[in-house]
Amino acid sequence: MLTIDGSCLEGGGQIVRLAVALSALAGIPVAVTRIRENRPNPGLAPQQIAAVRAVAGVCNAECRGLTVGSREITFAPGDLRRADLRIDPGTAGSITLILQAWLPVALRTGGSITVTGGTEVAWSPTIDYMDRVLAPVLRNAGASIAIDALERGYYPRGGGRVHVRVESTCPGPITIPEEGECGIVSCSAGLPAHVVERQAAAAREILCRDPGLSCTVTTDAREGGAGAGSSVTVWSGAKGAAALGRRGLPAEEVGRTAARALARECRSPGTVDVHLADQLLIYVACYGGEYTTHTLSMHAKTVCRILPEFGYRVECRENDTVEFSA
Repeated sequence: MLTIDGSCLEGGGQIVRLAVALSALAGIPVAVTRIRENRPNPGLAPQQIAAVRAVAGVCNAECRGLTVGSREITFAPGDLRRADLRIDPGTAGSITLILQAWLPVALRTGGSITVTGGTEVAWSPTIDYMDRVLAPVLRNAGASIAIDALERGYYPRGGGRVHVRVESTCPGPITIPEEGECGIVSCSAGLPAHVVERQAAAAREILCRDPGLSCTVTTDAREGGAGAGSSVTVWSGAKGAAALGRRGLPAEEVGRTAARALARECRSPGTVDVHLADQLLIYVACYGGEYTTHTLSMHAKTVCRILPEFGYRVECRENDTVEFSA
């Protein structure tokens, strides 16, 4: 059984999610120790427990230590199998981080998952980023992924619900198309409909001016939901950004914040944004391919550290850009 130090480098829940996904793919049992040891609230959070259970559902894994606050887990995978899962962490935790663990494994087997929680959560990709930035790169390589945001959910109440279905495929190498669409998705739940319009208009104004992008706009204002909240996700090809609304923050500033972040990414060298760079590493390790970004993040360093433990390797070269290939 491999042992992975959950406090190394990035030191967060990413290590748990990555370790169990790689364990399932490689068929190698793993123990993750010192989980989130240096975080203000060390040990497992409900979100990480839900991610482990999602992966376990695709490989009939035997798991130990899955309790809130646990500093160590063991994960012994069985045979990969197609499954249709329902996962509810019971909190407003990020749905996309749960999907990050499940998706690489589910692409081998096919199946579906319905996850409850937060669709737009701080310090994690929005569900629209996953659908409009990550998923198109994987679809371009041959993956079959359908993402449906059934309900929007925002901190602290959550209540979002997402259904994802994938078909068993063998994608080709991960490559980044030279051109891709540019878009804005402005969303809200439990707020007046004009909020999404104001967010979108402000984002569009910034992107039309700098860096001169012509974006399609989609608005999604939902009357109901467990709690109120809003978000803007913007993208151009394989570069994206997002911003979340909060009480007292003008809707226009939410849109501008997302658009300015994308404009910075578009002005920076590389074919993908810095956040997509670490999310794609597991797929490049599995299927081959290459891409570049402008900065080697701690998240990417962490993935590159853990991949070889399971027999996977990605080359990382730092020059004028950071180049990843396998």
